[in-house]
Amino acid sequence: MSDSIDEQLADREPWQWDEPVWRAEVDRVRAGRALVDPDPASRWPGGAKCAVMITYDADHETPFLRDNQTTPGSLSVGEYGSRVAVPRVLKMLERNGVKATFYTPGVSALLHPQDIEAFVAGGHEVGVHGWIHERNTELPYEAELDLIGRATENLEKLSGTRPVGIRTPSWDFSHSTLQVIRDMGFVYDASLMADEEPYEILADGTPTGIVEIPCEWIRDDAPYFSMNRFGGIRPHTPPRDVEQIWKDEFDMAYAEGGVFELTLHPHISGHRSRISAVERVIQHALGKEDVWVGTHAELADFLRGKFEMG
Repeated sequence: MSDSIDEQLADREPWQWDEPVWRAEVDRVRAGRALVDPDPASRWPGGAKCAVMITYDADHETPFLRDNQTTPGSLSVGEYGSRVAVPRVLKMLERNGVKATFYTPGVSALLHPQDIEAFVAGGHEVGVHGWIHERNTELPYEAELDLIGRATENLEKLSGTRPVGIRTPSWDFSHSTLQVIRDMGFVYDASLMADEEPYEILADGTPTGIVEIPCEWIRDDAPYFSMNRFGGIRPHTPPRDVEQIWKDEFDMAYAEGGVFELTLHPHISGHRSRISAVERVIQHALGKEDVWVGTHAELADFLRGKFEMG
């Protein structure tokens, strides 16, 4: 008789697993039905042909704190995100009439409560992004639930509204994350990459009623512009090249009648040369008349109204 699934996971190498073991791992969190109306005329809010969403992960100092990088030089990189980039980003969004979603770690919010106030004043959504940008895949259920719970409570106090969605700090799920999301009552997640269009998350093959609004590293600024002064990682892609990649992403999304979503970071894309590229991408998308621009919460609410969930 073969070992149980738990025994095989603990005692065997992946190439030694029986089929039920690797199937169970694959099926733990999976993409369910696409939440895309087959009728293009009613697919997105307002009958738009394409949905556009601009999101920011307002990490600021938290990735450095998480990794115990507490030197002033490291932390100043995150401080720039709030001190300079957030006001610049908010002015750019206002200039273009765009409402965005700002995913904010709890510690970032407590360090910079004026950011949350400014997000709300601008009509933007505030979403949960962990506590201190923790690596959630390394945490047990109890710790993950505690950190997400604390982050949610503080964001609710500072914003006046309880967040309805989450983007996990490291764009991944532990074996407990989906249960944490359900226990917290979130209606959507924005961390997974199984599609380019929204879908319903399955848990072991069963619909959860949770909307997934996928992200992708191609449409994230960090892979293009990240910097590690003690390692080999250096910004290597000119902003105008990234601009063209994102314009091409939008053009295909528009042609297919789908979703175009960007994930940005104030401390990364809030710099002068980069925010100029971001603004040109936004203006390129807004150049199409039949485009809807909104927040993740707005899209999730629209989709939950169209589809019977869970």
